[in-house]
Amino acid sequence: MPADLAVIGLAHSGLPLAQAATASGISTIGYDPDKAAVAEISAGRPPKDAPLSASEVRRILARGFRADTDPAVLGRVRTTVICAPTALGADRALDMSAVRSAARTLATRLRPRATVIVESSVYPGTTEDVVRPLLEEGSGLRAGRDFHLACSPSRIDPGSRTHGYGNIPKVIGGLTPACTEAAAAFYARLTDKVVRARGPREAETTKLLETNYRQINIALMNEMSVFCHDLGIDLWDVVRCAETKPFGFQSFRPGPGVGGPGVPLDPNYLPYHSRSLGYPLRMVELAQEVNERMPRYVSQRAAALLNEHGKSARGARILLLGVTYKPDLSSQEGAPAREVATRLLELGAQLSYHDPFVPQWRVAGRPVPRADSLYEAAAAADLTMLLQNHRTYDLQGLGAKAQLLLDTRGASPAGAAHRL
Repeated sequence: MPADLAVIGLAHSGLPLAQAATASGISTIGYDPDKAAVAEISAGRPPKDAPLSASEVRRILARGFRADTDPAVLGRVRTTVICAPTALGADRALDMSAVRSAARTLATRLRPRATVIVESSVYPGTTEDVVRPLLEEGSGLRAGRDFHLACSPSRIDPGSRTHGYGNIPKVIGGLTPACTEAAAAFYARLTDKVVRARGPREAETTKLLETNYRQINIALMNEMSVFCHDLGIDLWDVVRCAETKPFGFQSFRPGPGVGGPGVPLDPNYLPYHSRSLGYPLRMVELAQEVNERMPRYVSQRAAALLNEHGKSARGARILLLGVTYKPDLSSQEGAPAREVATRLLELGAQLSYHDPFVPQWRVAGRPVPRADSLYEAAAAADLTMLLQNHRTYDLQGLGAKAQLLLDTRGASPAGAAHRL
């Protein structure tokens, strides 16, 4: 059955797009080569690290959405959005294999006058230098003449009660003005505002700037947290005061690390491109270095806090609260909790965890016991550590029950916990 929209890649950004499209009455199909993910969605369950709940998945299915592993479904749509996942590898280069595979798969089924949009997090130049030639070679069609090609980087705020798909402006950069307008006409059905960029590179670099801006500012706050702790200064009071400045300051928070699908990118790491600036983005490199130090620092703070109260980290019972990357979501993508736990295990600690969104959790290949009774577990633990502040956590009550409470998110009332 023909559909108006095909979404390639049903993970971080693909399912929210399908949710917004079906809610707007757009006939939508999803394609993903991951059979396990498609099976989960078809059964009304979100796949691993997807930002939708089971009830939301069931709702989009009820509205006619279908997920499939057969690429033949891509040949019967007017608009295709590539939401294939990308991740930062050990060499700090994005793994673009899923994006390339999506383009090749679509190419042999691409129809004239169709619109193709790239939402995946990619390097500047990817839409033109990677996706375009693959589509043209496989289809025999020419982008900008026979079909429309544009980039509109994903912008979602999973779990937010204020920022939904419809009220987040969508940045769009097309290969030609006509490509931009075709993509804008599609997104105008989903969101209140579209912002036209000069072209795909400007749209791609917008995502790069937004991601690096977040990483750099969190790194600054993480360094400030260490600085303030060493000098006996209450960082959280400093932040509270700084937030009153009505101009020139935007508040960020420190934490045990930076999670989520947004990774700091240096566009000099272009595995497909021969041109480089010849120098790195030093701020981005430094931000990543600072943020990657935080799990070690947090584990050291835990050991020091135990020591101050006459206990050793070796053999200590430590309860970890919240192991997801963001409050009130089940996704653990990039969450620092696993590395914090690994380092605590190396110190000889006995770990347990509690998270209302994670029924099972493994660290270093071993299952970590889940606390069924939160308050009893906090009272029994030598140290309770808040790594993610889910709304269900009563930090005032936990502070009263726990022998020691280390709050890495600054969410507890003053005096209720030791804060990062």
